[in-house]
Amino acid sequence: MGGRPSGYGWVLLAAVMWSTSGFFAKAPVFAGWPGAVLAFWRALFASVLLVLCVRRPSWSWGVVPMVFIFALMSATYLMTMERAEASVAIWLQNTAPAWVFLVGVWWLREPVQRHDWVMLALCGLGVGLIVQYQIRQAAIEAVALGLASGALYGGVILSLRRLRQHEPAFLVALNHVGTSVLLFPVAWSSGYWPQGVQWVYLAAFGMLQLGLPYMFLARGLRSVPSHQASLLTLIEPLLVPVWVYLAWGRHPSYQPPSGWTIAGGLFIISGLLYRHVVSARWAVGHTDNRQVPDETSAA
Repeated sequence: MGGRPSGYGWVLLAAVMWSTSGFFAKAPVFAGWPGAVLAFWRALFASVLLVLCVRRPSWSWGVVPMVFIFALMSATYLMTMERAEASVAIWLQNTAPAWVFLVGVWWLREPVQRHDWVMLALCGLGVGLIVQYQIRQAAIEAVALGLASGALYGGVILSLRRLRQHEPAFLVALNHVGTSVLLFPVAWSSGYWPQGVQWVYLAAFGMLQLGLPYMFLARGLRSVPSHQASLLTLIEPLLVPVWVYLAWGRHPSYQPPSGWTIAGGLFIISGLLYRHVVSARWAVGHTDNRQVPDETSAA
C-alpha cells in the first residue's frame, strides 16, 4: 500500500477540495463580481497549474467530445446561476449520478451490486427532496439548464473513466483550457479585472479548489466505477455550506441552508455511508467467517 490513497480515496479528496468553492465565491473581496467572470479566472489558473503538470500528453479522438461536454457543462451551469439561486444550480447539477448510473450500467455494462442500488435510492431521494423545493423558487428555463448541466457533468465523469489510459493531468488540462477559451469573451467585456489580494484568491480558487481535484478524480476513476464515483462526489455539496458558515457565517449577507436542503443532505450522506462503510464492513465480516485459506486472488 505504501500509505497511498486508493481509488476511492482520490475521489473523496477531490470532493472535499471542491467543497471549498463557497469559501472563495462568497469572499467579500469578490463582492459584485459576475459568476461567469469568476469562472473564467478560476479555469484559467487551473489551466496554468494543470498544463505544467502534464508529462505524457497523448492524443485520441475521444478527447474531442470530452472537451466540448466539459465546456457545455460549464456554460449551462453558469447560465443556471444567472437565472436562479446558487443552491439551485449546485443541486440540479448533482442529478448527475442518475445519468451516470443509467449510462454506465446499461450501456457501458459496468458492474453493479445490491449496495449500489440502495445507495442510488437514498441519494436519489435526497437530491429529489432538495430539487423539488428549489424548483418552486426558480424559473422553468433555469431548471432545464440545471438539469442539462447535471447530464453534462455525468458525461464528463463517464468520459474521464473511458479515457483513463491517458494521463489525468492531460485530460483535465484540456477541459479547463477549453472552458477558459469559452468564457474569455465574457470576462473581456465585463470590465472586472483582478487587483491586489484578488490575484491570490483567484490563484488558490483555480489551482487548489478546481484544478487539482479534477486530476485526483481522473486518477480515482482508473479503478472506481463511474456511477460509484459520481455518488461519492455528492459529499461536495454537503460540505459547501459548512465551509461557508465557518468562513463567512458572521457576514450580514450569510443565508443558512433551508430545512429541505438539510433533510435531503441527510438522505444523501446515509446512502454514501451505507455503500462505503456499512456494506464494506459487512462484506469483510462475511469473508472472515468463510475462512478462505488462499487470499492470493483478492484484488
